Amino acid sequence: MNVKIKRALLSVSDKAGIIDFARHLHEMEVELLSTGGTAKAIREAGIEVKDVSEFTGFPEMLDGRVKTLTPQVHAGILYMRDNEEHIKTMIEYELGQIDLVCVNLYPFEETIAREGVTLPEAIEQIDIGGPTMIRSAAKNMKFVTVVTDPADYAQVIREMKENDGATTEDFRFILGQKVYARAAQYNAAIATYLAEQVSEKKLAKPFVKAYSDGTELRYGENAHQKAWLYKDMDSREATIALTEVLHGKEMSYNNYVDGDGALEAVKDLSGKPGVAVIKHTNPCGYATGETLAEAFEAAWAGDPVSAFGSVIAVTQKIDMATAKCLDGRFVEAIIAPGYDEDALDHLMKKKNLRILKLKKPMGKALPQRMVKQINGGLLVQDVDTEILEKWEVPTKAPFDETKKGLALFGIAAAKHTKSNAIVLVQEYKAGQFRVLGMGAGQPNRVDALRKLSVSKAVENLKTENPEISDEEITKVISECVFVSEAFFPFADSIDAAHEMGAKYIVQPGGSIRDDEVIAACNKYGIAMALTSMRHFKH
Repeated sequence: MNVKIKRALLSVSDKAGIIDFARHLHEMEVELLSTGGTAKAIREAGIEVKDVSEFTGFPEMLDGRVKTLTPQVHAGILYMRDNEEHIKTMIEYELGQIDLVCVNLYPFEETIAREGVTLPEAIEQIDIGGPTMIRSAAKNMKFVTVVTDPADYAQVIREMKENDGATTEDFRFILGQKVYARAAQYNAAIATYLAEQVSEKKLAKPFVKAYSDGTELRYGENAHQKAWLYKDMDSREATIALTEVLHGKEMSYNNYVDGDGALEAVKDLSGKPGVAVIKHTNPCGYATGETLAEAFEAAWAGDPVSAFGSVIAVTQKIDMATAKCLDGRFVEAIIAPGYDEDALDHLMKKKNLRILKLKKPMGKALPQRMVKQINGGLLVQDVDTEILEKWEVPTKAPFDETKKGLALFGIAAAKHTKSNAIVLVQEYKAGQFRVLGMGAGQPNRVDALRKLSVSKAVENLKTENPEISDEEITKVISECVFVSEAFFPFADSIDAAHEMGAKYIVQPGGSIRDDEVIAACNKYGIAMALTSMRHFKH
């Protein structure tokens, strides 16, 4: 059923596009009702508009808190045009119909995002009349057109012009369903914010989050699975979901998962040239450099075989030297804060490379909550934004202070590697670090160390220099730092590390067998630092 729009109520906080929208409606002989600042803006644009208070016969009151919460407004929106009793009631009380409701809500999310906002300021931006009107209109979408997004203004006008001033029922349904997604998102923001205000009272804290307008992806983790991307438009930091795709095929589910791993890992290197090469969510390459190109080559050398088909994130704008590092190498996607014009032109010659640009500045990860869905529920936790709690060296052998920067780099690498994990990190030139060998996702830590991280380090050293001797390899490894993301439950990992030539180890500590582990280090002359902060990643 097509419904011709004769009267529209416009009341918006975001004035973007509202004047043009109002002008088009007026030109199609739609009577305009409006409130407060919206009415003022429309009137100043020379467009005829009637104040809602004139329509209802009641003035705005209580500092504008009550202006549309009246029977005149809601009867006009909610009455069923095909219901005889409704029609009689409208005639009896001399009520007028409202065919279109255009409302966007008070800017609560923007208000709480401001630094230093107070609780009273936030509460004042909780909209009451707006959500009530759009829910009323959406409930009666059989007859009423409801618009909550300025991006839909042009489509509404186009729909009306194609249908002699009316909208179709299918179109009204599409707009109506968006209302409830927006209302859920709005209420979720309010509920979450208010819960944070009482956290110190140790009350049961709800976790409420709503997403709308998901984008369907080609498929999920596998081709037989459907998948969607939902974006958190209120995110305060650079995220993979809010990047701009400058070139290449559309992003897949797996691209987003690996891209998230790459971006979150490289954030711990922000402030310097840094690169994370991610394959199946693990940093098979991770490095810093004097230049971004140098960091790229050092990261790639961490596991050139695994780097094939990887997703890469970098801390700085990509220049031509860095762009040329991708020549002859297949990469699924590259993520950067920006690109020099010539570098972008060069990269765009790669047909299958997805080129992504961050929409927000590169920086350390901000404290927030993360969600993991399990069958039947959600697990919610704080994001792991830290590196260590303390630095304690309980072994007889001192931990060389010049190795501490390398150790901190290694902790960051281990933090982003699937447990159980051991990473072997090297200062490949003065002040610049890389992962030389990585063992990830193992059922036990000894295998991660002996069978993966060290063997990969040896392989990488031999690839770089086929003439390198076993003695030289042992010397390089002795200058590296072995980092475990969680404590050693037994001294067998120390035995294995000694066999591999380890001289420096970093781990959180906290095992009931810490004394045995420390004693093993003392036996072999290994220096070990304890950080008191575990970084499990499942």
